[in-house]
Amino acid sequence: MRWFRFAVLIVVATILQTSFLGAVWVVSPNITPNLLLILLVFFAIHSESNDAVIASFVIGFAADLASPAAGLMGPRIISFGLFGTLLSTLQDVISLRRLPLQGLAIFVVGLLTSILSCLLAYIRPGPVAISAAREFFWQPVLSAFIGPFLSLPIAWLMRMDEKSRRRRRHRPRR
Repeated sequence: MRWFRFAVLIVVATILQTSFLGAVWVVSPNITPNLLLILLVFFAIHSESNDAVIASFVIGFAADLASPAAGLMGPRIISFGLFGTLLSTLQDVISLRRLPLQGLAIFVVGLLTSILSCLLAYIRPGPVAISAAREFFWQPVLSAFIGPFLSLPIAWLMRMDEKSRRRRRHRPRR
């Protein structure tokens, strides 16, 4: 994997998630797609399993930084890391490369990571303000709708598309 491009992509997605996506809304100002969830599913599907595990935990760390629940560090690292690893392992059995299946995977992983993140947040003493409808339904639905359309530009940016793989395989060694 191209780790420098990955790091730049995660930083840009985190900045967009925290600042600019609030201005672009469909249903309500609080309901926006989760770009980091889309990236989690993309890298779990398109990367090697070791790279996907590392990418899942890094994206979970970025999601904790971008989380609206201030002061909570760790629930999204654990949930994104766990479900990204499971999705990467599942990718060895079932191919999720088709765009409708990627949308379904984004919805299911978004729902599961939200449930686990909320459960882990409630373990901590003190009040936690989480909108259940936004976290469990609207954000995964919008992410599942937008995610497949973003997978092609992300694959091109990360040079994970089939053409670049073929070029790398046929390139003579020096």
